[in-house]
Amino acid sequence: MAKARAIVKRRKSVQNIRKITRTMELIATARFKKALDRATMAEAYTRKIAELVADLGASATDVSHPLLEVREHPRKSLLLMLTSNRGLAGGYNGNVIRIATRTLQDHATDRMETRLEVSGKRGLAFCRFRGISVDASYLQFEDRPQFDEVEVLANKYIGMFLRHEIDRVDVAYTRFINAARQEAVVQTLLPMTVSQVGAAVESVRQAKPAATPGKADVTSRKERVPYEFVPDAASILEEIVPVSFKVRLFKCFLDAAVSEQIARMVAMRGATENADEMVKNLTMLYNRARQSQITSELAEIIGGAAALE
Repeated sequence: MAKARAIVKRRKSVQNIRKITRTMELIATARFKKALDRATMAEAYTRKIAELVADLGASATDVSHPLLEVREHPRKSLLLMLTSNRGLAGGYNGNVIRIATRTLQDHATDRMETRLEVSGKRGLAFCRFRGISVDASYLQFEDRPQFDEVEVLANKYIGMFLRHEIDRVDVAYTRFINAARQEAVVQTLLPMTVSQVGAAVESVRQAKPAATPGKADVTSRKERVPYEFVPDAASILEEIVPVSFKVRLFKCFLDAAVSEQIARMVAMRGATENADEMVKNLTMLYNRARQSQITSELAEIIGGAAALE
């Protein structure tokens, strides 16, 4: 009887864990839908302003902006690593940390001084464990990052870049492609070269669903639009280039938030399915143990009755 009771106790604990994982899966699903809506709304604006910067940069060849100037021999860089504040998200944090660590090693090989800034408790815990120095940390970004908070970071990075305190800004995060595919990448946001912005626009287009057969993709095949600058190209670029950088940085935070909820949703779904399988196996073991005990008790009764005859 002791074995059957142990099995019942263990099955009950597994069922309690299953309730927790199932609840976390439902919460992650609800948060994912909200985060996806925010990322989808920001995607159109991000793509359009990136197209505008690329077209203006290519059209106004005699005008430049400090954020568009590529420095030939960069010696100081800044790496922002976006991780989560909570765990139980599968390989989400591990993939970002792995690619960020590889980038730090590459910069060290190239003798480039790198300033590391981390968003999220999981990334901070890893850096403390490995003894990696962190110059700044941010814990206020959850599943609903606000543009005002990201704009403060963007203004800080723009000021450091213009003062030549850093020569480039990289962001290590999980890029959201679709609900079935997310990719940990390191994206260079500063300096904003025209070719880089154009490549970002093209990658966003490729991530969108394929066009209906027989219909041409007018947006991707259209010719470059000629612009007439009023009052002048310099003043327009002065306004639109910093805005483009802020929006692209905000899009990185939105993608990271969506990818985190997808990873947690998938991880909790897998844990729930494993708990169901364990409950099924424990139930079978309990039935066998109970059957063995009943058989043993019946044998004892029959043996006792035979001894009394």
